[in-house]
Amino acid sequence: MNILIIGANGGIGRQAVEQSLKAGHKTTAMVRNPASLPLTHPLLEVVQGDVMQQNTFERYMHRQDAVISALGVKGGPLNDKPTTLYSEGNANLIEVMKNKGVARAFFISASAIETSPVLPFYARWGTRLLQRLLRYMYADQREMEQLVKAAGIEYTIIRPPRLTNKPATGHYRVGINNFLKNSLSISRADVAHFMIHHLDDPATFQTLVEIGY
Repeated sequence: MNILIIGANGGIGRQAVEQSLKAGHKTTAMVRNPASLPLTHPLLEVVQGDVMQQNTFERYMHRQDAVISALGVKGGPLNDKPTTLYSEGNANLIEVMKNKGVARAFFISASAIETSPVLPFYARWGTRLLQRLLRYMYADQREMEQLVKAAGIEYTIIRPPRLTNKPATGHYRVGINNFLKNSLSISRADVAHFMIHHLDDPATFQTLVEIGY
């Protein structure tokens, strides 16, 4: 397949690029600064673009089979700031997709934007704390989820819990349109593994997926 990965130099994005290439897909990795992704591969093209400006990436959408949006803000719980990267950036992405006839896409959200009733008490308490500390980021992710659901595309929204930098295992649990019990962590590599191995899985079309160990 032909895969376009947005935010390809981030934690999940970089893993998605590497695993896409390993699976034999022709991969276009879009970053704002190509020097930030020093990878070379016969199936890889690293391109420059800004998801906030449609004219910088429209040409890369040509003939793509699927898009992985691995956008993410920097800062963390102690440096949360107002952002429109998730909502406005992905709205731009969806508009270009529809103009170019591309329907399949993955979007990264977060499990903590909603307090899961099937988590242990201490994890629910931690979720509520995170919702205070990351209120701006989560607000924008909620807006993103709503616009993605209304877009009429074959989307999968992924809500991972705490992300780690451990290697891919290929062994994890998923909850499709349902809360995943005791989902406390997942590696960025396994989030990427899920996306690359469900690119054309209709069971994940127009779904919200929780993923964890």
